Amino acid sequence: MIRKATLDNGIRVITESIPATHSVTIGVWVENGSRHEDASQGGISHFAEHMLFKGTAQRSALDIAKEIDSIGGILNAFTAREFSCYYAKVLGDSLPLAIDLLADILLNSAFDPDELEKERRVILQEIHMVEDAPDEQIHDLFCQHFWRDHSLGRPVLGTPETVAGFSREAVLSFLEARYCGRNIVIAAAGNLEHGPVVDQLTQAFSGVSAGEGITSGSPPLPCGAVHRREKDLEQVHLCLGTVGLPQNHPRRFQAHLLNTVLGGSMSSRLFQSIREERGLAYSIFSYLNTHSDAGALAVYAGVSPEDLGEVITLILGELRRLGEENISPEELRSAQEQLKGNLLISLESTDNRMNRLAKNEIYLQRNIPIDEIIAEVQKVSVDELQDLARTLFRDEYLTIEMIGRLGKLDLSSLDLSFGIR
Repeated sequence: MIRKATLDNGIRVITESIPATHSVTIGVWVENGSRHEDASQGGISHFAEHMLFKGTAQRSALDIAKEIDSIGGILNAFTAREFSCYYAKVLGDSLPLAIDLLADILLNSAFDPDELEKERRVILQEIHMVEDAPDEQIHDLFCQHFWRDHSLGRPVLGTPETVAGFSREAVLSFLEARYCGRNIVIAAAGNLEHGPVVDQLTQAFSGVSAGEGITSGSPPLPCGAVHRREKDLEQVHLCLGTVGLPQNHPRRFQAHLLNTVLGGSMSSRLFQSIREERGLAYSIFSYLNTHSDAGALAVYAGVSPEDLGEVITLILGELRRLGEENISPEELRSAQEQLKGNLLISLESTDNRMNRLAKNEIYLQRNIPIDEIIAEVQKVSVDELQDLARTLFRDEYLTIEMIGRLGKLDLSSLDLSFGIR
């Protein structure tokens, strides 16, 4: 059973009781991410997330680690473009301790100046690590150029220049303004009872002020172009994409099916054509990058420099075919069953259920019943998928990002367009 309560300070609490499970996962979601930073603040949300694990007035960083380990639990966090999440997974009878730990790090962190400088160095190393991993960096570069001059396109980690400039006072001021009740959703799923959880959270988070909710500003405008970055690598890393749909778009179920058919699995068109039939890539897949008011559909591949032109042509050919020809009823049914199976299997994890509760609240402001999702997926037609492909695959949105040994690459002979008639 899923239930919701709103605390006096505006914090929304959503729980799902699953008595058959041993574990419970609880997450404190703050509707603040890299999207809500100005250019000089790039990466400050991620920096703050790191600092909240470096000790409180009552517990050192080691104390925090030992306490969660002593109950066999997990305590972690992540920062994304539109939210930050702090979560714990524990056995059901350890939930009060998990709540106490989460409240302590969020409300009582010490922000010791020495720890701040150490964590600054850690994050700079994290940025350099991504720069040394082109299969990760390519996706940040794609966003940067696709959503040019918009905060949604900036990297979550920030840059070495912005991270070097964060002062203790700036981070504390940022947290005071953003980590307020109207920006917080607490979701919990597993072996729990709604009433006691709400009571515990009311007491633990009573010190959070309601504050003012933040807005995401205007949506970004997609900017199609071809970008290349020279780097001495064995492979060329490619990201080719176009505009997608926002998280709450009424056609989002069609978009998920379109992505599944295109490159979402080992039976997808791209995987079969480029890897299985031709052996041109080890890694080839497509994915949806969706946010509150914008989205992208992108294809990634890692290929040999001499095969790059052929792979680009093959990818564009598959995209063009989706816009010009209906997929078969059998292919649609297979994609529908795949999405249905993936969804139902994911529900066996309290982690996934907790994530689902929070994202439904953040993006849709309501819980979407599983039966409703399955019904929406099952009613999509082949004509709707072709129409959506024709809507998204427009030449002005086509963006191609490449990293590798590109010095001799000549793309002038390629038709870099979707070319849908």
